[in-house]
Amino acid sequence: MTGHVAEIWRHPIKSHGREELARVLLSEGRTIPWDRRWAVAHELAKIDFDAPEWAPCGNFSRGSKAPKLQAISARCNLAAGTVTVTHPELKDLTIDPDNDADAGIFIQWIMPISPSNRALPARLIKAPKRGMTDTDYPSVSILNRASHQQVSNRLGQEISINRWRGNLVLDGLEPWVERDWIGRKIRVGLAELELRENIVRCMATTASTRTGERDADTLDALKTGWGHQEFGVYAVVTKTGDLCQGDDIEVLS
Repeated sequence: MTGHVAEIWRHPIKSHGREELARVLLSEGRTIPWDRRWAVAHELAKIDFDAPEWAPCGNFSRGSKAPKLQAISARCNLAAGTVTVTHPELKDLTIDPDNDADAGIFIQWIMPISPSNRALPARLIKAPKRGMTDTDYPSVSILNRASHQQVSNRLGQEISINRWRGNLVLDGLEPWVERDWIGRKIRVGLAELELRENIVRCMATTASTRTGERDADTLDALKTGWGHQEFGVYAVVTKTGDLCQGDDIEVLS
């Protein structure tokens, strides 16, 4: 079965919004441009704010603890260096995340959708030269629509594939075939990627990307249906190249 790239997504502020792209240039050893470029450190984060580096996800505000974050959408203006964020319960906001005043405004913007019984958002930070991915290496996350449909079927309800917060959504494949690609390389468009590991999922995926309310036990569906709580795979870009929606996938080795 021939697969292709159906969707391309980036998440400019980790766990705080997503944006669909028609095409992208993947660069060797890098994330998708502006993907997880910034992250929201919470008040208990163990981070050197004067010289931030990559840090584990437990230092950041994210959908597993604050489900309403799942309903944020984003739109980037790379020329202006701005991000516009939207949420069904909040007014639209455009900020320059590198501007301290704008960053402070953004922190106040997300306060109403941040649980008061959790560590509250404190500062917007950026790791130099790489995205703040959940992996300690710059990764691109890959999803399979057919696998997603099987999870939806087990749940007995249709859910958005954006719950999984992936970068590349593949279509035209057999369910779960992506799990067989670990350790192998694929070509997508003119780029090549090596598949590294399965993605272990958290409570963020139980929340609707439309409302931010927890309404589907995705983790139980994975556990009872397939004996694990993994969905999607992490990859690294091994060859720079352009990628467009509709480009074919080729398994290389």
